[in-house]
Amino acid sequence: MTPGHYMLWAVIYFACLCSASLANNPRVNFREKEKKILDQILGQGKYDARIRPSGINGTDGACTVNVNMFLRSISKIDDYKMEYSVQLTFREQWLDERLKFDDIGGRLKYLTLTEANRVWMPDLFFSNEKEGHFHNIIMPNVYIRIFPYGSVLYSIRISLTLACPMNLKLYPLDRQICSLRMASYGWTTADLVFLWKEGDPVQVVKNLHLPRFTLEKFLTDYCNSKTNTGEYSCLKVDLLFKREFSYYLIQIYTPCCMLVIVSWVSFWLDQGAVPARVSLGVTTLLTMATQTSGINASLPPVSYTKAIDVWTGVCLTFVFGALLEFALVNYASRSDRAADIHRETMKKKRRELEQKPLVRHPGDPLALEKLRQCEVHMQPPKRQSCCKSWLSRLPTRQCSRSKRIDVISRITFPLVFALFNLVYWSTYLFREEEDQ
Repeated sequence: MTPGHYMLWAVIYFACLCSASLANNPRVNFREKEKKILDQILGQGKYDARIRPSGINGTDGACTVNVNMFLRSISKIDDYKMEYSVQLTFREQWLDERLKFDDIGGRLKYLTLTEANRVWMPDLFFSNEKEGHFHNIIMPNVYIRIFPYGSVLYSIRISLTLACPMNLKLYPLDRQICSLRMASYGWTTADLVFLWKEGDPVQVVKNLHLPRFTLEKFLTDYCNSKTNTGEYSCLKVDLLFKREFSYYLIQIYTPCCMLVIVSWVSFWLDQGAVPARVSLGVTTLLTMATQTSGINASLPPVSYTKAIDVWTGVCLTFVFGALLEFALVNYASRSDRAADIHRETMKKKRRELEQKPLVRHPGDPLALEKLRQCEVHMQPPKRQSCCKSWLSRLPTRQCSRSKRIDVISRITFPLVFALFNLVYWSTYLFREEEDQ
């Protein structure tokens, strides 16, 4: 045989060996294996989803369900309705020994289902939920994983609107605690117990953005409830929100402060400028009232006084007080004019008497008094000191009463308002830290 024949027989022999090797080690079709396992453990007459799993180690104890969640977003926190909206990925995990299967030497990690009604599910509900819905775009956002040792993992994405009772006494310097409560609806603690997953049961998305709040921290706890039908397992997570004060400082506190200061401008206007002072007072009063009603429109009617009520109430009082001050000034000005007319009449009478010749008749008291007045007027004027000259600029009894009221108001109103600010911010900021 030629060398070419030997080469041909070698190739044929190698091809036969490869064929024999492939025949002895056929490729495993894992999808087909999954179908057979699912038919085996969930087939008709083999698994009843109405029966709850047994307890630990096959006992008749309560089924334990471990819960964890991923907080995806918080879209709004409504002060008026006292509710908040949240989107989360909710997960439950429990052990159902009826679902054990062969993992083919560790090569089949878990089975995946998309139909929750195929296996037993915990009857969990959100006790403080107002509205809620699942997400079905593009496909239903839900899956069930069955692990070889019988563990079941259920994961679903849901959006909820939850009730959040608020205490608004410190509004807008407040902190609010909004809870998310989950409980069993029908199974008592003798049959079903919810537990938080060890490690990190609640996760929050990074850079969580809220319009007017900051999520400071969250706490997990248990809230089992007892009713006439038994005790039910309950979990809760408390979300602590701090209200962002900068928004309210710009939108509420600063405009109110400016309105109060603008109302003081009337103290520097002339007493005779009646249209200007009345227009200024009425305009600031109406603007302040509108501002107050706008603030209250965004808040629920409550039976207690809020921090913002104290601020707007005092600011409204200052603006109204400035308007009343002008009414008092106008009344005093009219009284001063009447007094001036009376004085002018008396001076005119005195001048008429002074024009008569002064003849000293013994025992004539009127002549002695006129002579004494002439001696006083002839005395040289005394030079005043610097202090007396400065003090003479302040309102005295010789000044008109209306002028004195204006000058006193220029000093009193700002001082009292500054004192109010000191007491207000000291009180509510201290109470905020105390509550924290």
